[in-house]
Amino acid sequence: MAISTGIHAGIHVSPEFPATLERIDALGPTLDARADAAEELGRLPEETAGALWDAGLIRAELPKSLGGDEFSPRQLIETVERLSRYDATAGWTVMALQLMTCSTAAYLGPVAAADLFPDVANGDHALLAGHGTRPGRAVPVEGGFLVSGEWQFASGMAHATHIHSAIQVEGSGELRILAMPKSRVELIENWDVLGLRATYSIDYRCTDVFVPETHTYVGTTTTPPNGGAMYRMGLVNMAAIGHTGWALGVGRRLLDEMRSVAAKRTGSRNAPVDTSHFHAEYAAAEARLRAARAWVREVWASVEATLDAGGSLSTEQDTLIRLALNHTTWTVQEVGQVVHRWAGSAAIRRGPIDRYLRDLATGTQHITSNPVVLQNCGKWLSGDQNGTHWEFLDLLP
Repeated sequence: MAISTGIHAGIHVSPEFPATLERIDALGPTLDARADAAEELGRLPEETAGALWDAGLIRAELPKSLGGDEFSPRQLIETVERLSRYDATAGWTVMALQLMTCSTAAYLGPVAAADLFPDVANGDHALLAGHGTRPGRAVPVEGGFLVSGEWQFASGMAHATHIHSAIQVEGSGELRILAMPKSRVELIENWDVLGLRATYSIDYRCTDVFVPETHTYVGTTTTPPNGGAMYRMGLVNMAAIGHTGWALGVGRRLLDEMRSVAAKRTGSRNAPVDTSHFHAEYAAAEARLRAARAWVREVWASVEATLDAGGSLSTEQDTLIRLALNHTTWTVQEVGQVVHRWAGSAAIRRGPIDRYLRDLATGTQHITSNPVVLQNCGKWLSGDQNGTHWEFLDLLP
């Protein structure tokens, strides 16, 4: 297909959104039923992954100018939220592959876009996984870079065709993001964890692999050659979309499971779920989750309005994106503690509550929700760091 590099004005609100949610709901029971098997396998079964791709869950975040559906941020948050209610691992895998694939599609130029995304509408495109918080080394050579490094936590790598990785250019110190075939790296089978076991978030490495400059972009860019206004928020803000939706979906599923447990046990001898204490704690947890969700939608409505009007995000908006993600993640962790406290044996036997609690415990450790990010948000909001701006997860002068 012909590659269009024009940027259409405004936020694109996709008409495909309702149908995509319906397809997720149709797949939901199967995802739920296969979740334990996926844990044993250490990745999503191929038939499960294929069904998710066929449902349009990668296409949802791909630029419209390349043939994607280009959901708005709030549509994407709700998409990942809905999927994660059925299976937290599937939700995490999809949001990671969405981010790496779709940011690559937006930020690479026409040569790489034609190579990696030749026919998005018909499913002919690369699928990228990888990581960027510990950059590899890039030695400039004619036409590109010789890249070496070791990267961690490549969620969804089992399903990827290509690698997304951060590199630091030797000499200039410039941070860039690359895309290269998965066959060029060595995969390290070291994902041995309690939660999110089926995300296959392994490490990988390479030594002196040539990557054309056309297949790299500046990591801090907010000028996308492909797609619309959404991609002007930058890579880290795009990452917050999926992580926020994932946390909301996990919190909703845990409270729904707790309600099911309560319904089965109410009326039995000395049932804790018949106490006023349980009812009060459940109500408070429900309020915290709903309040977090409402604030997320408020923050992202402001972001969409700014981008839709052609503006750039302010430091306050960048701060609130990070703070809303941090707040949502740790609110859901508190919700999980309430469920763990009252679910009794359902929280320790194999089943949805046990699995979701383990997945949540792992998901809270992601770098985007760590305490330093929260501290940096507080520094700016309290006025201690006036005149600074965000670069990835750091406040800089």
